[in-house]
Amino acid sequence: MKFERKPMVGWFDVAQLMSTGVKAVVSVVFGSYSDKREMQAFARQDQPFDLSDKEELWIDYISDLGDGFNPTYTMAHLMAQDEIQVNNKNLPRGDILVMGGDEVYPTPEIHEYKNRLQGPYNAAFPWIDEEKQAKELKPKLFVIPGNHDWYDGLTNFMRLFCQGRALGNWLTQQKRSYFALQLPHRYWLLGIDIQLMGDIDEPQLSYFKEVAGRCFQSGDKIILCTAQPTWVYGSTSGKFDDEERLNFFIESLRKEGEKQNAHFHIEVILTGDLHHYSRYEKKDVDGKISQLITAGGGGAFMHPTHFLKDKFSFPNESKAELKCTFPSFKQSKNLSWRNLLFPFYNWSFCLFLAAIHILTSWIIQSNNVSSTGTTFMETVAELAFSISNIDNYLSIIWKTVQHSPSVFLLNAVLFLGILFFTDVSLGLKKWNLLLGGFFHATAQITNLYCWIWVFSIWNLNILHLDINQSYQALLFGVEMMFLGGLSVGIIFGIYLSFSILVLKNHANEGSSSYRHEGFKNFLRIHLAKDKLTIYPIGLKNIVTNWKNVGTVEKPKFEGDEIQYNLLEDKPIEINFRP
Repeated sequence: MKFERKPMVGWFDVAQLMSTGVKAVVSVVFGSYSDKREMQAFARQDQPFDLSDKEELWIDYISDLGDGFNPTYTMAHLMAQDEIQVNNKNLPRGDILVMGGDEVYPTPEIHEYKNRLQGPYNAAFPWIDEEKQAKELKPKLFVIPGNHDWYDGLTNFMRLFCQGRALGNWLTQQKRSYFALQLPHRYWLLGIDIQLMGDIDEPQLSYFKEVAGRCFQSGDKIILCTAQPTWVYGSTSGKFDDEERLNFFIESLRKEGEKQNAHFHIEVILTGDLHHYSRYEKKDVDGKISQLITAGGGGAFMHPTHFLKDKFSFPNESKAELKCTFPSFKQSKNLSWRNLLFPFYNWSFCLFLAAIHILTSWIIQSNNVSSTGTTFMETVAELAFSISNIDNYLSIIWKTVQHSPSVFLLNAVLFLGILFFTDVSLGLKKWNLLLGGFFHATAQITNLYCWIWVFSIWNLNILHLDINQSYQALLFGVEMMFLGGLSVGIIFGIYLSFSILVLKNHANEGSSSYRHEGFKNFLRIHLAKDKLTIYPIGLKNIVTNWKNVGTVEKPKFEGDEIQYNLLEDKPIEINFRP
């Protein structure tokens, strides 16, 4: 399959921001009015997929993939191997591959799916002709959507994963964006679609309730896959709304099962959305244990872990304790310092803000600030750049701004835009506006007027350029674009570093800014008669020197050996409980 190798998505790229923002807004506004999950109810998928006749079963789980080529292909290549070795134990490739949400970034256009997901996965595990491998022997693929798959209303997701197509040699099975798998030894794997707002639609709920009432037996054990780590968001924000919606779904199934005297237990909840690995062990008030695992390391930029709570309690008084993270807290904090290099990772964003500074300066300069017709730059060039002249400079600025609504408006938009960019969902919540946002906005406005002062003195007094010369204006624009843009980025990076390290907010912006490709992970799960074993597999560094030794139409990539390891001291074992 011919495709284009894509770099990591630049989340602070101006064009990307605008495009993704528009699609996100449209999806939120119209999503509740055109919910494709309700139409999916007419798709034939009445019976659960029955895999219970096997003595043992291997399952691979991966989430948040389809971003840059190097990490996406590295993970696909690793999972496609016949087996991998961990702690001197051979782990065969999964009979099932479950993708846990956000299969593509930034938005689900068909060309993005092709270049960022289908191309790498087809190359990593090419389709084997049915003469050599029958369909029933091919590994099966089951997929739930994340918010990035929903930005087109799930249109392309349905085309790719709900029409019996293949992704490489993995063969899709489902007809809807959710599914139920009956596994061996009284286990079930349920994949739910929470759309954009964490809710479960009525047709989907009815489907799972019917499965629970008709198929569940007392003592069954559930592996639940969802696209959002509700426990993490609840514990860090203090708002457990999404957790309550998830519990409503679980309790609805529990009540339906109890009608048939079928009592079950949620053994594991698997999710992504946060691009790291973390595991909480949850203990209910009745003493039952559940594993809450976030494994969003399929290819997207790495999310930090150091803002996670070591321990917390749910509203129903159940308790959870953090058992492992990848990266570690220390590694996560160290990587966050990369925000100080913000201008070099996000130069287009810096140039965009610099362009706003140039426009503001242009309008300021077009206003006379004295009765003699002296322009703003000529006036401030007469002031020596020193602390003692700050009062005089502020007086000149105020005199200009109060008679120029356009300058005032531009300054206000810049200040308020930066102020309300502040993340108030985490850390100190609304106090973040004062401790971070206010000082950030003030620093950016101060940066603008400091450079105007410096460039005025430099161009007019030191270089002795005439204020009306076109190349003086051109030089000013170049100075502001590069020096102003650089300082804008440095201030932005300092703000993000302070936020993510001290205030513990901006977890998303403070990690997408430097787009770290490392610290990827997936889960290899073994279901046997006596126990369920989960092997969290992680890579600190991904392979970056992939070279195509095949053709354009049938690419085959070779690169360095992939270095991976088990992320915990030992595999997670859940023994059979009668």
